[in-house]
Amino acid sequence: MEVLNIRNSTGSVACALFESPAGFPIDYLRSATNIVVMKIRKAQARCDFEETPSGTYAIAVVHDENLNGKLDTNWIGIPKEGYGFSNDAKAVFSAPSFQDASFTYDGKNLNLSISLRY
Repeated sequence: MEVLNIRNSTGSVACALFESPAGFPIDYLRSATNIVVMKIRKAQARCDFEETPSGTYAIAVVHDENLNGKLDTNWIGIPKEGYGFSNDAKAVFSAPSFQDASFTYDGKNLNLSISLRY
């Protein structure tokens, strides 16, 4: 999966794969089925999930610029770091639902791209 619109090469990108709505997308460290963390090189990153069985999934991506392991927000909860979701699901007043970001995977190669928003 290619991560697009990374604004700089600072920090890392965390890609979290979820197989259910539980914890999506906020509690990704505890609830995600799989997490891939990649260093950013030349404002580019790619996350690949290996040996993933067929099923319905959703992906959340965070640009952790300060490497503190979370999506930083301001005092009213608006993200200060980049984020994005599969299906280009939009965050309007809150994170999108698992259903809005979900897609069906048939167990074969699937090339996705997720654009970050800041």
